[in-house]
Amino acid sequence: MDDTSADLVFQGVKADQATETECLKDGGIPDYEGVVRVPASMVAQIRKACDEAERRAAVQ
Repeated sequence: MDDTSADLVFQGVKADQATETECLKDGGIPDYEGVVRVPASMVAQIRKACDEAERRAAVQ
């Protein structure tokens, strides 16, 4: 989490070409964005990070 903005910052495995192509069916991917895979095992940690980001953003 970015301490200044409370934005979540994700690091993950870059998606393969087939996954990226599937994502493109829903719309374009801007040059400044990328498609990453976040393992399902990370859901609880992401949920916790979302709760913390929401809490911090409310304070700012």
